[in-house]
Parts: sequence; structure tokens; C-alpha cells
Amino acid sequence: MIVSVTPIIGMEVHIELATHTKMFSRALSPSFAGNEDAAPNTYLDPTVLGLPGALPVMNRRAVELSVLIGLALNCRINAPSVWDRKNYFYPDSPKAYQISQYQLPLCEDGFLEVPAADDAGFPDFATAPRRIGIVRAHLEEDAGKLSHEGPGGASIDHSLVDFNRAGTPLLEVVTAPDFSSSEQCVMFARTLRNIARFLEATLGVMQRGHMRFEPNINLELVLADGRTVRTPIVEVKNLNSFRSLKGAIEFEIREQPGRFLADGRVMGRGAKTTRGWDDAHERTFVQREKEDAHDYRYFPDPDLPPVTVDESWTTAIAASLLELPLARCKRYMTEFGLAVKEASALAEDRGPCLFFEACIEELRGRGIAPARAGKLASNMLLGPAQKRANERSVALHEVGITAHGIAALGVLREAGRIGNQAVDELFAALCETPSADAEAVAAEHHLLIVKDDAALDGWISLVFAANPKVVEDVKAGKVAAAGRLVGEVMKLAAGKADAKTVRETILAKLA
Repeated sequence: MIVSVTPIIGMEVHIELATHTKMFSRALSPSFAGNEDAAPNTYLDPTVLGLPGALPVMNRRAVELSVLIGLALNCRINAPSVWDRKNYFYPDSPKAYQISQYQLPLCEDGFLEVPAADDAGFPDFATAPRRIGIVRAHLEEDAGKLSHEGPGGASIDHSLVDFNRAGTPLLEVVTAPDFSSSEQCVMFARTLRNIARFLEATLGVMQRGHMRFEPNINLELVLADGRTVRTPIVEVKNLNSFRSLKGAIEFEIREQPGRFLADGRVMGRGAKTTRGWDDAHERTFVQREKEDAHDYRYFPDPDLPPVTVDESWTTAIAASLLELPLARCKRYMTEFGLAVKEASALAEDRGPCLFFEACIEELRGRGIAPARAGKLASNMLLGPAQKRANERSVALHEVGITAHGIAALGVLREAGRIGNQAVDELFAALCETPSADAEAVAAEHHLLIVKDDAALDGWISLVFAANPKVVEDVKAGKVAAAGRLVGEVMKLAAGKADAKTVRETILAKLA
């Protein structure tokens, strides 16, 4: 009988680096923007295929991107680090070995502070973060891709191989077994993906395999007789969505106690198992017994010298280490009063994030207080900009409008020169003519509010006369009822009045 169950989870995360060419050859890499849609087996050369006489040459940019991620993960950068051959044969590995790092990886002994998640899955900064140890982050080359279905999903009695991905620079981040739940693992995975994308180290498109998660899961069981045992580790391979990561971990936590009761197997040498994930049935399935490190017969690669990332090189790389998404998210909430959902949306991706901050600087340059500038810019980007980004399938900063245009629009709104209803129309016009003067465009489209007290009094009088019951309700203290009166006045004004001014005038008249 099992008295208690404690999950013990570590993670291996594979990150395809966004370099133009492969790790050890000049063949193009499918992980670089614009290279994604090549026909199968076109990104090949003698080095990728391991043909006689072909020698590997290290990709300097891949090393720099790896160090950049390592610094973001608070790792020690080893100088030197060495290349090893990991020997195995699968059909997706044309050389029958993989150039990797074993004894001296590039990045080692780091950590990442991961926040708890709230009920909606956003960071909960009110709870103390969990420190996840980073054992190592080593650089290697990716394998190719096997397909067990024909084009269009047709059934075949063989496998197809595409070597385009073979040789792509791959950074493998290995954590300590510091997780105890699927929610912690998902928050770590999201955080790491955001970091790697923000640093432009990877495109991070998980459907294309740019990031793949492999949780290592076992349980500590306390038995009725007082013994404590650990179940064999299960490594679930190649998960490419947060949903599948969560599902695989939770399935294993549910199933491993029953497996132990059935076979009595505990953790030991040779007991680790590799399993796959069946997304349709939401369960794992056995792939193979997992090899231990000695089974791969690692030895130093004779064709590659050690790589020494010295202090000056590290310092040069560190100069491009920006404030990271999680820190920006927390700062946006503190400085600008944004909700965590808004702050997360603006901080996750580099382009929109830097555009957001450029809009704030433009607004501040026009005399808007910093906190108000942040809120105005947020409203613009998550409102009209997001609407157009969704329509055009582009990022927030690619809809056409400039930071200068957003600031000009924000100033007009703050001064009461345009109403809320006019903001979207003026925003759209500035997307089409980014260099135009915002006020001139507003005037051309008849969007400027007319400062005509007599006209306003006339509209309000007409609305009062048509809605005597609502007028009496407001006089009696039902202030919320004034919203109906404001709406009727705004209809008569046809966009030439400011809703805030209308409301204030109505309440003053009925005071």
C-alpha cells in the first residue's frame, strides 16, 4: 500500500538556434527566418551527411547565442569547453554519431527564478518564486526528421527521412530535478521560451520543433511498512506544446504508482525508460529502454579543437543581454499600473515590447506623466493595434503606425480634442499614412471635438426632454443612470463631443 506520493521532475529543453547556417557546415539551416519551407533533403552538404573527407567547422554565431542564453540563466561560461562524439545510430542521424558536449559544456551551474502561476496561468508575483537549478546548457547538432506516414497522411510500410534539420545548432538546457508539479514545469517552459525568443536566439515556433521539451519524471513513494522507494525515471520525448507537456507529466504522476504496485520496479541503473506522447488519447507509450551515458561511448571529437569563450568575448556577448521579459512584466505592473495580462502581452515579444517603450518615450517627450504614458500606450497597442495585427496576421509593431503617431494621437485624446469613438478611426488612418500629422488627419476626417458650449447645452436639453424618467433617477442619486443620457447626447453630437465632458456637464446640471 502507498501512503504518500511526491513527484520529482527535471527537464531537458532543446532549443534550435536561429543561425543562417548549420552548426558545423555552411549548409542553410531551417531554423532561420525565411529558410523554413524548403523541399525535403535540400539543406545538405558532405559535412551534414558525414561523407569521407568532410570536416566540421564551428558556427561562431551559434556559440554566441548559446552563451547569451547561458548568461540569462545565470550560468558559468566554461573556458574552454570541448566537443564530444555521442555515438548511436538511428535513421535520422546520417553520420551514426552526434557532435555534442559531455565533459565540459559551454554553460554550467546556473539557475532561473520562476514565478508561481495564477488561476489563468499568468505570473503571480505576490508569491515567492521557485529557483530552478540549471545543471548545464550544452551545444550540439540536431538530428533529421523521420516520418512514418506518406504525403497527406497516407499509410506506408516504411519510414521517410528528411535531413534538412540534421546539423542545425541545438542548445540543450538541462535542469536539476527541482519541479514537483506540471504547473511549475509549464511556467518554466514559457519563461525559457520567452527569454530565448526575446534575445532573438530562436524563432521559438514550437509547431516547427524549434523548442522541444522532455520532462524526466519519477515519484518518491512512502509505503505502509515505512519504506521509501523511488519509481524508475520516465523521459517523455519531443513535446512541442505546453498542453502536451502538462498532460504528459500529469499522466505519469497518475500512472507510476500503479506500475510500481504491478511490477515492483524501482529506480536503478538501466531502469530509465523513454516514452512518447499520444496527443489524441492523452497518454504516454513506451518507445525504448533509455540508454545511460556510458552506452553512447562519448569521446573527444578529433576534428574540432576546444572552444575558448574568454572574458573579453563573454563581455562583448553580455552587452546584448537586454532586460528580460519577466522583469519587464513586473516593472510594467509597478510603473504603469497594468494588469498582469496586459503586462505579459506587451513584455513577451521583443518587437512589440520595444515599440511599447518607444511609444512611452514619445508620450513623455510631449509632457505626459510616465505612469499615464504607459497606460495610454498600453491601451493603444492592446486595443486598435491588436485589432489590426489580428486582421493582418502581423505583430503589434508592424501594423503601420509609428511611435510618433501613437504619441500624437494620445496627446489629442488626453487634451479632449478627440473622443473615444474617434480613436480607432484616427488610428486606422495613421496606419495608412504613418508620416501624416495626426491633428490634420483628424480634422480632415471631421474627428475633432467641437468646443461649442451652446451646442452642447442644446444637445443635453433635447436629451433631458426626451428622457424625463432617467433625469429624475439621476437627480434621486442613481448616478449610473447618467450613462444612458451620455449615450444619447453622443449620438446627437455625431462624434463631435467628448464623453467625459458630456458626463461632467450632465451631472453638474442635475446636481
